[in-house]
Amino acid sequence: MHPNVQLIQRFYACFQDRDAAGMAACYSARARFSDPVFPDLDAAGVRAMWAMLCERGKDLQIELGTVAADDRAGRAHWDAWYTFSGTGRAVHNRVDARFTFEDGTILEHRDSFDLWAWSRQALGPRGRLLGWTPLVKNAIRRQAAASLASYRAKREAGGPPASGAAADAGAGPG
Repeated sequence: MHPNVQLIQRFYACFQDRDAAGMAACYSARARFSDPVFPDLDAAGVRAMWAMLCERGKDLQIELGTVAADDRAGRAHWDAWYTFSGTGRAVHNRVDARFTFEDGTILEHRDSFDLWAWSRQALGPRGRLLGWTPLVKNAIRRQAAASLASYRAKREAGGPPASGAAADAGAGPG
């Protein structure tokens, strides 16, 4: 088995265990992350995002599907099941991930999923009717960015982590 396949498997095993430190250890110091909700996070941002999602994902279940990787790049399919705290609605997010590697770590991580499908599940009728629109997609992104910024600020200040519906808006998880 290729070492980068093992790296991807270790990353998602840590995610299932809500081990944000273990996930962070899989990333390069120069890591970048993007998905439909968090379009461009640097290394510190991606580590904080996973920490926030791990802390808040009380009923989170992760299932890793197919994984492939070589020395330069990899891909994986994974599914996440959780309750969206903003509405109490169940979400099943189907995610395809692409990776590039550097020195045995993840340099770039790009998750893709159907944000409209997510919004239909998480937001209910509003998501079903309007989740495909740029207005709602951008609102989800703004809420998630604000929640991550609040989480990071509270962590840096040594206070308790932020909580709330925006914490798992969109991306969370995947």
